[in-house]
Amino acid sequence: MSVPTAAADSSVCQDSSENLPVLGRDVLVPLVTGGEVTYAALDYAASAPALQRVWDDVAAYAPYYGSVHRGAGYLSQLSTDLFENSRVTVAEFLGCRPDDQVVFTRSTTDSLNLLAAVVPADCEVFVFETEHHASLLPWRNATVTYLNAPRTPQQAVETLERALEARTDRRTPALVCVTGASNVTGELWPVKELAAAAHAHGARIVLDAAQLAPHHPVDIEELDVDWVAFSGHKLYAPFGSGVLAGRSDWLRDAEPYLAGGGASRTVARRTDGGVDVEWHTTAARHEAGSPNVIGVHSIASACRALTEAGFDSLVEREQTLVSKVLGGLAEVEAVKVLSLFGDDAPRVGVISFVVDGWNSSHFAAALSAEYGIGVRDGLFCAHPLVRTLLGSDPQDQGECGAPEGEPGERSLNAVRVSFGAGTPDEHVERFVGAVKELVRNGARWNYRTEDGRCVPAV
Repeated sequence: MSVPTAAADSSVCQDSSENLPVLGRDVLVPLVTGGEVTYAALDYAASAPALQRVWDDVAAYAPYYGSVHRGAGYLSQLSTDLFENSRVTVAEFLGCRPDDQVVFTRSTTDSLNLLAAVVPADCEVFVFETEHHASLLPWRNATVTYLNAPRTPQQAVETLERALEARTDRRTPALVCVTGASNVTGELWPVKELAAAAHAHGARIVLDAAQLAPHHPVDIEELDVDWVAFSGHKLYAPFGSGVLAGRSDWLRDAEPYLAGGGASRTVARRTDGGVDVEWHTTAARHEAGSPNVIGVHSIASACRALTEAGFDSLVEREQTLVSKVLGGLAEVEAVKVLSLFGDDAPRVGVISFVVDGWNSSHFAAALSAEYGIGVRDGLFCAHPLVRTLLGSDPQDQGECGAPEGEPGERSLNAVRVSFGAGTPDEHVERFVGAVKELVRNGARWNYRTEDGRCVPAV
């Protein structure tokens, strides 16, 4: 059984200005200074726009939508095949090992909370303070060691090794959680080396690939990680699905993440009035309830599109854009780009910076209102990392800042620009030009604080 899917367009994939086109390329937005402009979506690290091909695949499936699993009708059977084939596609995309499980979740956060729920009760977890909150916070049922921010990839490996060597009882299970690419600086982490260090000390490792998977190939076997987590909405796939893929034993041995239909194989009343449950041992064990088949289908579609386009060409194209942004920002003396590993460290298309004399929220608001450029400002759900990079007090809240959004207040947060497949050169060039113009001439509009955001004072 199958439904129609969009064919890869090799001519588009080879076009450096529209590599894997995305939705929203022609959306017009109003400017406070008058008129309209094509929106420059440069906030991929938060949610990437959907690939046109993914949207076409979902539209092709929509008439065939049906319940997943256990349905006798044709559309239910077709939807079940689509759902399970999507699992196979994701496993291939991640280079899963034969015994690995692919569990569909809502997001990276949900995936890591699922893993946190199944770790053994006596597990020790090691996580760098540089992690996104999705990686930093879920481990409430384990003993957690937070590691200081490293300043080089080698220092990251050495810091982890020292922490693992200092374990008081090496017979207890241990888990390392690390990002593949920072959602703040875009810098690539030494995942393979960290995995080797973890395994050398008897620990397992989970890779937060939310920012890595959309930009670089992720191969579980080649990296030698135990689990990988990522989100569809950062992989050019809408509808709120995520993935946790990797070793099956902890997943199989733990109680289901959610209890309900789909996770249970059989349920029977006991003579004493209670209930006996036999849970599935497959990925279904942690997928209770009606699954998000549209979201899962969109993830699989994005995986196919990225694979067929070829990561080599995608990486090359993205690095050209990274060089344009970094080169342009380097020409503005007031701009400081944030980095852990140094200006020359390899990174994906995620760059954060501050501007001397500007509140970052005010600067981001001006980019949007006056130039039609969408970026992100704040602490990016990585508060310890951004505060470390800014050298700010840990108690600083990083909100909008000065009353009425006035420039000149010390910035407690940063501006983040991010991009990837489908980002036109023109959008990056407009961003660089807008930064230079704002720093040179100041904002053309007044801004104020509203619900913690800086907005035009109209």
